[in-house]
Amino acid sequence: MEGAEEHPEQKHVVWKTSPSSSMISESNSLVSATLGRVMNTLLTAKPRKLQDAIFSLQPVHKIAPIGVSLEQSLWFLHKYVDDALAKEESLDHVLIPMIEHDGFELPTRLAVAAADVILSLFVSMTRKGLHSDSFDCKKKSFSPTVSSNSIRFLPSAASEKKPSKTCKNSQSEEAEVMFLLWDHLDELIILVEKLVSWSRKSRSLHAKGLEQVCRWLQVTKKDYDCIPNDADSKMRNTGALLLSSCWKHYGLLLHLEDYRICGQYRELLEQYLSGIQFFAETRSKEPSRNKESGTDTLKFFINCLCLLLGRLVGTQFETAISEYGSQISQALISQLHGADDEVIEGATCILRVVIFKTNKRLAKTDEFKEIGASLPMLLHLLDEEDGAAKVVVRLVAEYCFICLDIKCFHDVLKRLVTGNLSQRRNALRFISDIIHVSLESDGTLPQSMRQDIVNNLLDFLQEEDVIICKQACSLIPFVDPSLVLPGLVNLIYSSNQRVQSSAGTAFISLLKNYKQKPEVLCIIIDCLSDGPAATKGSQLDIDRVLALLHQWSKTVEHWDLLVGSLIDKLFMEPSNAVIVRFLSFISEHLAENTELVFQQLLSYTRGQEDFSESLGTINTTEKWQLSIFSRLCPLLVIRLLPLSAFDNLGSSLMYGELPNKLPTSDVGGFGMHPDQCITALLIHRAFNKSEFEDVRKLSAELCGRIHPKVLVPIITFELEKATNTKDLLKIKACLFAMCTSLTVRGMESYKHPDVLRIRKTVEVILLWPSMNENGVSKVQHGCIDCLALMVCTELQAMKTSEKSTSGDALTGSVWNYIIQQLTCDNPDKLPLKLGTQEKAMAHISFRLCMANVLISVCQKIPDSGKKALISKILPHIIRSVKVITDSDIRSACIQIIFSVVYHLKSAVLPYSSAILEASIRSLRGESDKERMGGAKLLASLMASEEAVVQSISVGLLEARTLLDDLSESDPSADVRSMCQKLLACMSSP
Repeated sequence: MEGAEEHPEQKHVVWKTSPSSSMISESNSLVSATLGRVMNTLLTAKPRKLQDAIFSLQPVHKIAPIGVSLEQSLWFLHKYVDDALAKEESLDHVLIPMIEHDGFELPTRLAVAAADVILSLFVSMTRKGLHSDSFDCKKKSFSPTVSSNSIRFLPSAASEKKPSKTCKNSQSEEAEVMFLLWDHLDELIILVEKLVSWSRKSRSLHAKGLEQVCRWLQVTKKDYDCIPNDADSKMRNTGALLLSSCWKHYGLLLHLEDYRICGQYRELLEQYLSGIQFFAETRSKEPSRNKESGTDTLKFFINCLCLLLGRLVGTQFETAISEYGSQISQALISQLHGADDEVIEGATCILRVVIFKTNKRLAKTDEFKEIGASLPMLLHLLDEEDGAAKVVVRLVAEYCFICLDIKCFHDVLKRLVTGNLSQRRNALRFISDIIHVSLESDGTLPQSMRQDIVNNLLDFLQEEDVIICKQACSLIPFVDPSLVLPGLVNLIYSSNQRVQSSAGTAFISLLKNYKQKPEVLCIIIDCLSDGPAATKGSQLDIDRVLALLHQWSKTVEHWDLLVGSLIDKLFMEPSNAVIVRFLSFISEHLAENTELVFQQLLSYTRGQEDFSESLGTINTTEKWQLSIFSRLCPLLVIRLLPLSAFDNLGSSLMYGELPNKLPTSDVGGFGMHPDQCITALLIHRAFNKSEFEDVRKLSAELCGRIHPKVLVPIITFELEKATNTKDLLKIKACLFAMCTSLTVRGMESYKHPDVLRIRKTVEVILLWPSMNENGVSKVQHGCIDCLALMVCTELQAMKTSEKSTSGDALTGSVWNYIIQQLTCDNPDKLPLKLGTQEKAMAHISFRLCMANVLISVCQKIPDSGKKALISKILPHIIRSVKVITDSDIRSACIQIIFSVVYHLKSAVLPYSSAILEASIRSLRGESDKERMGGAKLLASLMASEEAVVQSISVGLLEARTLLDDLSESDPSADVRSMCQKLLACMSSP
């Protein structure tokens, strides 16, 4: 700045970049824009970071035009200034942002001199019309009851040079000069505002006094400016006189470079303190109508004290605080009980200066070794809950933070947290102020203080006082999550509903405050994994915490950051079931980031060895279990995804090139590497004989979610190949995958053309001789379930109002095929090359499998398919009982009807009479099994709903007679016993 004044005629040349400079753009506008970003980066940087960057400054070879870092900004500024000095160019782009930045301004020497001259002119206007240096004007303005001899003020600088001539002037001249200052009130306000901006950075207490003066000027203008511009107006005279009398003293203290005041500061301090004490005492004795005037007087003296103490520097300030600190504290502490906010605010600022022994901006430093003598005087004010307590709490909090006085911190908390309600509320306010002071500062609290704050907040959450509980809840989001979350989670487990609710609210607020911090979620998972609920195995308590995630999840904006970290944590702790539970509560957001999830899963599985290769390295039970979980955890994540995550055939991560190549290629010749895509991974693990059984099962289940256009051709090929080689493990995996696909995809899977090939392969497997020891029976049960799900899918899709089915539809119908095979008595129709006896046995076994398919259908059919089952299948089975010659097959048909009645209940009402007839026919059957089946069917009918029982009431008479005979003469004891029980039911009322 000084250089700018010494060379007022220097040329202002636009800085042009040299071709060799890689940092500077060739565009002048781009240079200005970049420099603007540079200056903004530097001026908004925190002091400590800026200082560290300066000390470690290294040349930066390239500066990006956008998004410059702190180090790049420093190097850019260094290069810019060097080039500007070499070319004698203007530094306006650098200096102006520094001089006028974020409400702070740095004046030039000329501006300082000009301000002091204007202040002297304004002060000189106050000398006219004032008699000597008495306090008469103050007396008239503030308190008419105060004696003129109470307080005397020093003469201003202007009066020392030139004696007042007010007494010699006429009354009109006095008014004219007095109104001269009033007429320039707007300019006066502008000047004070400028002084505020100049002082705010370096003289914070002085700036606070200036702000109060500026506020008073604005209020005075508003109160008296509405009066007509008439010199005889009494109100206007009062306003002008008030301004003149106050400005006489304000103007003296506002000079920027008036060093003579420094020699008078003791006398000024004493007078201002005397004024505060006198008017404070007077105000307490005055009637209420005069208290407002006394309050204004107190504001005046406090403002003067702020201005005076704020401008003292060095030894003068230290001496003033040393000599008058105790007196200042005693005078101002009593004002903290007042109701006026401005008085409390000003007193607080001055007390802060006295306590911290500095009138500069507070910063963390080692200079404060012990608390000042005035601070213990304040602590007794914390026993009550009033304005004074609020101020003292703030001051003590600032002291503890700046001085890192842990002993003082503990002493204050110990005094308050065990006290009465007011003390406990002040303790919480003390913690609140420390938290907010630390948030506003660059520094951090010591670990012990942070832990104590957290412990006390958790205790306050359990307070019965609603105010304390709510305020503690509001502070939880601003403390270290790693310290507070373990205790907070334990409070959510509390059996006390009030504590549980408060802890839950605080928990949600904390999560919202750290909604983009994945490490916080990891801390929560650790708390749930290691907490008492995890130890006791209480899933309910863990779910109570996880249920709170729903409210938090609505506020999260960037799920990709959180999802990736959570999945990474699962991979690091594959056996941690809490992580999977946590992910299940945010599964909808996993679905929104499926590509990210798939990418992480593939990346993780690529790093895993093939299981057959890693078997040799697993030599302990612990390693074995860890290996299981490490291979299961990617599958568990996939299972959390909704079905829609598998619908995108264009996803290379999900399907690779399969959707394009499968329709045009032989599936057998199309190799799939497990690292290629998620589909290949699932298929590989489902069919890998060396894989863990749990991994194979889960993989096969997840294969069922794969889009049918990809899954069905693969399953068809693998099932046919496995059937040819009798690979039972692969057959089970194929059937499980197909069953899952039919369950979750329905007709979308069923309508695929290759399903017919699957059905034919299943028929072949069902014709195998069943031997339990070789696992064929289990495979055949899988075939039965697969056919049953096909029938269920088909029946669900049928229109219940449909009267008939076309011949073509029946030909391709699975349910029609099942009934045909069940009711066919000709074994020659089977596709087997066996002897007559062997073929007959195989035929019976196959027909029984078909019966089991229909029984399974009755168990699995949902409500939407029940009517179709009744109308399409039941009539055929009832008729078959009359015509089928084989007793075992008739028994199987009766068992089918029994399953229909048992599972479909009142839906069988239209066929209840026919069913009763079938049961009576079976009771007359040849085999014990057939008669027992008839008895059970009759029992099922009798146990049906009332409408069904009423519909068969007439036929039950015939059944009763038959039951009488069977209960006495049937050769089977089981049948006799069953008939006796049925008769007893009929006889009971």
